[in-house]
Amino acid sequence: MMSDERFRMIVADLDGTLLHDGDTFERRFITERTIRTIIRMHDDLGVKFAIATARPVSTAMRFVSRLPVDACVYLNGALVDFDPARSNERMLTSGQMPDDGHLMKIGFPSRRACEVCRTILDVLPDVRIGIVMNDVRYTNFDVRTMWKTQSFRYTDFTDVPDGIADKIIILPQAEQWDVLRPLIPSDFTVSISEGVMWMLMNPSANKEHALNLLGERMHIPMDSIASFGDDLIDVRMLELSGRGVAVANANPRVLAIADEICPANNEDGVAQWIERNFNL
Repeated sequence: MMSDERFRMIVADLDGTLLHDGDTFERRFITERTIRTIIRMHDDLGVKFAIATARPVSTAMRFVSRLPVDACVYLNGALVDFDPARSNERMLTSGQMPDDGHLMKIGFPSRRACEVCRTILDVLPDVRIGIVMNDVRYTNFDVRTMWKTQSFRYTDFTDVPDGIADKIIILPQAEQWDVLRPLIPSDFTVSISEGVMWMLMNPSANKEHALNLLGERMHIPMDSIASFGDDLIDVRMLELSGRGVAVANANPRVLAIADEICPANNEDGVAQWIERNFNL
């Protein structure tokens, strides 16, 4: 059994990793066992805890508020909060970065995002596409078909406010993938969440870059960090960490690169790993 002194920070994804599944996105949940285990690790042993999620603030905050979170990576790395105790939802979704530097936004101009959306729609006029900015989704489709509580506005991508966008989301049909791929401009990177949603982002907005930022801010070397994930967007974070742990329900490519596999999300796999490795 490894020493509990080896790891000074734990970083965990939410959906498919820390959260149990639900029959809808809104019904995914975290168990009391997981909450208690993370609190004991954090408060009794002094191990830092961070969340790294593709979720926006509005749907991640209810989990962040129940845990002793030292840092939170939202939107897959487009928004990084280095001190969640000083933040609230209004601050995180205002688009204004505080002078103290505890928030970092890594995005791209909304005008550029609109250009990209219009270019894609010229070729694929029926593709579902949108821009996420300041926790509002500017889309050509009703997002309530997927996320019943997230704010959205219909747009033709000529009336989106100026600002720094977090990501472009695309929900292509399977037959549209091959047409869509060459339409993605070189100033964006693409990741695919849960095998369904394409996310176009600033090349520096990813969990790998965010993990490096967290390590630098907290003065914790990568080999003292254990990270947990289940999806392809977690791969580089797991590879960079001193110990990359995949939950048993992870994508096969994530399982293949992981240093270790813990029980599935619906079995409180992260909590089980923490209990075993920190003797809790």
